[in-house]
Amino acid sequence: MPRMLCVANQKGGVGKTTTAINLASGLAMSGNQVLLVDLDPQCNATSGIGCQPVREHPLLETVPIRSNVVDTAVNQLEMLPGSRSFRDADLLARDVGSACGQVISQLESGAAHYDFVVADCPPSLGPLTQTALACADEVLMPIQCEYYAMEGLSQMIEVIRDVIHKRNHRLEFGGILLTMYDAGLELTTEVDQQVREFFGEIVFDTVIPRDVNISEAPSHGQSIMAYSPRSRGCRAYIELCMEVLERD
Repeated sequence: MPRMLCVANQKGGVGKTTTAINLASGLAMSGNQVLLVDLDPQCNATSGIGCQPVREHPLLETVPIRSNVVDTAVNQLEMLPGSRSFRDADLLARDVGSACGQVISQLESGAAHYDFVVADCPPSLGPLTQTALACADEVLMPIQCEYYAMEGLSQMIEVIRDVIHKRNHRLEFGGILLTMYDAGLELTTEVDQQVREFFGEIVFDTVIPRDVNISEAPSHGQSIMAYSPRSRGCRAYIELCMEVLERD
């Protein structure tokens, strides 16, 4: 069975989609068969890896998801593209109430071909994010090194606990990732210390630095590995992939 990773945070602008794209790309480059699933109606993961959104979300169709995956420029990385349809977003969100819902059954039945499934969630705590969590084995939470980081993190953890306890689910904390890290800022150092003191080993050793190359890569439909392979951001995401593989 594949490892199903959900990249989630209720706040926007924390590097969630960027992390989903680069984690999926790095895992594929390490020799794994990977599926990147876009559950965010903004479809940034879809366009950020060089694919096009679709009219109807593949997870709402009755055909196997293998019929709807598309190839990417990264060898062994396939994409299940997102849809910008508000109707589709509503239908996907409603699915959270059923343990045997179509989204969950579609992912579970279609994922056997892969070593990893990486799902990008919308920036919210709503039903669509909860649906994604209900499908996943692990949740990875990127957080920006800013003043309100701990507050947002605590809200996200409450939602994760709700999924685990109310549904007797297999979901586990995959790890907390510090993003937009600037070691020269005192606030960054303070947030780093607070998060590691409170959460301990669940926090990844890897931190993702502020790097303009990371921001530019999605506009070219590329991962950071393809866009700027010698950048600090590329090295950081490769190190993150190594940590994820080691935590298996």
